[in-house]
Amino acid sequence: MKKILSVFVILPLMSTAFFSCIDSEKRNSAAYPKNDSNLSMSEDDYIPEPVQDWNLIWSDEFNADTIDKNNWNFQVEEPGRFNDEWQAYTNSSENAYIEDGCLVIKAVHESDVHAMGQYTSARIHTAKKQTWKYGRIAARIKLPFGNGIWPAFWMLGANIDENGGDTPWPQSGEIDILELYGSRNDSVVEANIHYADESGSHASMGAVSFKSQEGRFADAFHIFELEWDENRVAWFVDGAEYASMSITSDEMSEFHEEFFILLNVAVGSKWAGRPDSLSVFPQYMYVDWVKVFKKKE
Repeated sequence: MKKILSVFVILPLMSTAFFSCIDSEKRNSAAYPKNDSNLSMSEDDYIPEPVQDWNLIWSDEFNADTIDKNNWNFQVEEPGRFNDEWQAYTNSSENAYIEDGCLVIKAVHESDVHAMGQYTSARIHTAKKQTWKYGRIAARIKLPFGNGIWPAFWMLGANIDENGGDTPWPQSGEIDILELYGSRNDSVVEANIHYADESGSHASMGAVSFKSQEGRFADAFHIFELEWDENRVAWFVDGAEYASMSITSDEMSEFHEEFFILLNVAVGSKWAGRPDSLSVFPQYMYVDWVKVFKKKE
């Protein structure tokens, strides 16, 4: 499928300022700069509150003491279950928890050995609890970094058999709102979609990259968004659209069904490379909030 790149777009914004989560654990680590200016939003920061054409229909701002199980499931998986990844996904509060108004997904190196099964992390999702067809899906995230680190904010079709449905991947469809491959470039995120072509084989848009002009994505929070309607999907970082793709062809039928949201940090894979002696652990993915908007009728 042909890639379609789009022009820069800024939505109407509310000029409301607010304070975000403060990642105290990261701030106190020697691996991170002690720069509190990156930990809260000012009046000049982009805030995705499109007041003219969109209604906020769901959000989680992680202000409770624990992860809201009305919204999120913990997916527990053995190492190697996906993509030859080295981590186990657990339901432990060591790997996913709320701190200072943030969801924290923490990837832990459990030994001095770099190998399969020597890491733990978390993969949480909204399957069978919160699903959507079309909308604007946004999250404010500070990403981890380093060799072998693979964080993602993404969506799967609600009918996927992996989570209780009756449809295998890629027929279920997948939308990658953001992926970052630390072994490639900590300043680059990628957008993609995956689906089954007319023969039933895996097809994709092909990754489209967005490079930060202000250092690594681990250095500050950024807002990652997907706009999805009956005609196309489009990707944004901090209000700037950088990729889009038409979904009007018959083989794109997956993208006209309900999807759910996932957040995770993988460690090592055939796609993301492997951690090594230069990799810093623990690694943290901080999520200030997740919001879903629907277009006004």
